[in-house]
Amino acid sequence: MGIAQPGQGPSILVSAMSIGMFSISFMVSDPGGFVTLAGVILACLASFIIFFHRDPERKIPSDERIIVSPADGKVMFVVRERSTGRRPTKEQRESENVETDPLMGDWFPEPLENPLSFQTEQRWVKGTDSELSIDVFRIAIYMSPLDVHVQRSPIRSQVIAMEHRTGKGKSRGPFRKASKKESEGNERVRTVFQAEDGIMIEVTQISGALARTIIPFCFLSDYLEKGQRYGMIRLGSRVDIRVPANRFTPLVESNEMVLAGTTPLFQIE
Repeated sequence: MGIAQPGQGPSILVSAMSIGMFSISFMVSDPGGFVTLAGVILACLASFIIFFHRDPERKIPSDERIIVSPADGKVMFVVRERSTGRRPTKEQRESENVETDPLMGDWFPEPLENPLSFQTEQRWVKGTDSELSIDVFRIAIYMSPLDVHVQRSPIRSQVIAMEHRTGKGKSRGPFRKASKKESEGNERVRTVFQAEDGIMIEVTQISGALARTIIPFCFLSDYLEKGQRYGMIRLGSRVDIRVPANRFTPLVESNEMVLAGTTPLFQIE
């Protein structure tokens, strides 16, 4: 059981402060017990930091046809979607075709020429009865404060895009509970992974009402093994993954519990 890098410094510092307080209380008179109390509080805080930043080793499936979960938590939903728009360019913003959503901000109401390239953030809607080759499957995973919050690469791949967005394009967007579908408009980091065969997968780390820190462990153009750590979100949060629907079959259902780097989410057809 290891500690994720963002938690190593704080856990060492707070633990040292706690030990210092206990040392003072034992070596020097502490009539009111305030120093001892401070040591206990710091010890509890250190335990919480270590627990929250825990980063256990995982057994990664070797089957190359399997896409593993990028996060620990509970599956909120599995849905087939279709792109109906994309983020507008500077020129498109000057046109009258831009549509504004109170939650998600501005959209240009035309999908990308190839939506499965995930070149920019797109507006997705639940698919109709018909199925098209440009559809995707999305799985949303809710992470409670008790879950491990380190994210892992779902497939052996190269990071070809990383994009940070805040709600409605503002410096501080709306922060809704990560367990709600509407939280997709919260502050988020969208990462696109390209596998060796050219398949692209989009994973979005979404902050919650309390978790407002998304920490990347990798950068653009990095190569990652399946199950390799690539980021972390602090406190309760959510992770969405999208894959081409014509290439993958979902292996999980709503309300199932999944583990990052271990639980198979999709299988290549």
